[in-house]
Amino acid sequence: IATATISNGKVNALSPDVLAGLDDALTRAEDAGEADVGALIITGTPGMLTGGFDLKVIRSSSQEAGRMVTDGGALFCRMFGSEVPVIVACPGHAIAAGTLLMMGADYRVGARGDFRIGLIETEIGMVLPRWAVELSRERISVRHFQQATVGARMYDPDGAVEAGLLDAVVEPDAVTDAARTEALRWAAFPRS
Repeated sequence: IATATISNGKVNALSPDVLAGLDDALTRAEDAGEADVGALIITGTPGMLTGGFDLKVIRSSSQEAGRMVTDGGALFCRMFGSEVPVIVACPGHAIAAGTLLMMGADYRVGARGDFRIGLIETEIGMVLPRWAVELSRERISVRHFQQATVGARMYDPDGAVEAGLLDAVVEPDAVTDAARTEALRWAAFPRS
């Protein structure tokens, strides 16, 4: 089981370098072969998976923002279709693109606690790109879809399970073990 940990400042922002690092981790897992890497776990630091795309880059220029959003979408969609199972161990908050990253994974386990999970794009004046809407449609419960996307509703971890943003919630000190258990289960499936 391979693990990639997002560690980029207070909110673990998904900068171009972080996205490239995650893309590289997925490539290495895919290239390693089934016998060497059965699944990839993506996690963050205690209390924070990621607060989303790096707002400094988003605000720097429309060209740089567009490139980062496109690269993020390509990565999340690639995760969604990868032959390597991707498990997210969400140790806390997952905001905006952090939630979208989770939707690209095969299984998502989060930490119980006073954490926020959701898509705030409407609230901050951004529009969800088409790829984000499609990932959301695939993962989010039909009953929650409108509120979770256009309505920018934020969920606590238990509510995120009900909405379809997470598959399970465990105590914070159990997130890593729960993700590893699921990764081993998924790794046992034939890649084909």
